[in-house]
Amino acid sequence: MAIGVDAAVVLTTAIGLAFVPRLVRSGDSGGGAGRAWARPEVFLCLVVLLVYLNQVLFTVYILRVHAGGTSFIARYVPEGWFALADGSAMRSLAAHFPHPELLAPSMLRVPAFLELPFGLLSYVTVLRWLDRGLYKRVATSWTVWAASLSYTFAFCAVEWILDTPYAVDDIVIRACTGLVTPLLIRWLARQDTDAPAIASFAQMLLFAVSVWALGQLVLTVYDTALLYNLGHLGGRLPGAVVTAAILVAARWQAARTSPGGASGLALNSIGTGLRWALALFFVAALPIRYGVNFGTPLIAGVAGLLICVAAGVHALREGLAGAGTRRTILWALQIAAALPAGGAAGVAAVWLVTDTYYEAGVLRAAALCFAVAVAVCALTDRWIDRRVVTSPETAAPEV
Repeated sequence: MAIGVDAAVVLTTAIGLAFVPRLVRSGDSGGGAGRAWARPEVFLCLVVLLVYLNQVLFTVYILRVHAGGTSFIARYVPEGWFALADGSAMRSLAAHFPHPELLAPSMLRVPAFLELPFGLLSYVTVLRWLDRGLYKRVATSWTVWAASLSYTFAFCAVEWILDTPYAVDDIVIRACTGLVTPLLIRWLARQDTDAPAIASFAQMLLFAVSVWALGQLVLTVYDTALLYNLGHLGGRLPGAVVTAAILVAARWQAARTSPGGASGLALNSIGTGLRWALALFFVAALPIRYGVNFGTPLIAGVAGLLICVAAGVHALREGLAGAGTRRTILWALQIAAALPAGGAAGVAAVWLVTDTYYEAGVLRAAALCFAVAVAVCALTDRWIDRRVVTSPETAAPEV
């Protein structure tokens, strides 16, 4: 099945590169009914609540039916799973819970149903924060079905590789949720209203903070719930509460931040490249992620690099259209300054902090790299625009 994961990486990357660009260029996203509660982040919170409820029930099941022992199932999965929360409150709940044997599906089966909506809703939430029109076009098109099939195949391949006693059950359950989840996301997108894509420096910084905070919370859910480590929650809860507060504050401020005037050329090109990257990665994201652990890391790395290069090429074509030679040269100098500055900040963010999961370091590095890059672009855009406006050669002739 490792070959199957590699094949999924190659196929989904090819699909994204070949067919998604036409969808990104389309400008028709359609009007929505405008239900304020019908947003992916609302349903993502609901899924998270269900995930944690299942973990409590799973702990009750293990404490009562298996006397707190998990060796019978832990031998099928990698190290780092099944750190139970077996404090006095949990043991008291388990002692008074009726018919705990009925909670057997809480082990692996229920999470198999919830993991796909958790992943897809997280992705489209980020896409909506960046560009609501692109989110609606992607979520109401064939792309969401392709992503659901891609992610479901990756999940099922991992189930087959782990070969737990519930692998067949989980594969059937994942196939079912692979049919239900796209319907939910398409419905949510149709309810949404139109809004301009983020463009200003302030909006991009708030976006970077929001994505970092959401990513941190997603990693917390994976560690404490989807890996059955509810015992880790006590240690991670204070940080998660602070991160959630930062996320709420960032989204509150983002909703009240004016788009402002037209952004400069370099800043606009960064935003355009990010839109292309998120759209092109949508179908292949999870196969590439699992390709690192369960496939061939080199193939996964090359696939990710190809998508990044393709996003950059599309962003260049779109962002530099109509720019003169002089402005294009200045833009190249801006990017030559912004990318190394952002890269240096990202590398420092990884080296200065030790993470339990490498994804946390990658997330922190990406967010800081993006923030520094857009700051450099915004500052240099402002300086260049002022020079162009005040330059005698570019001043408007008297009439």
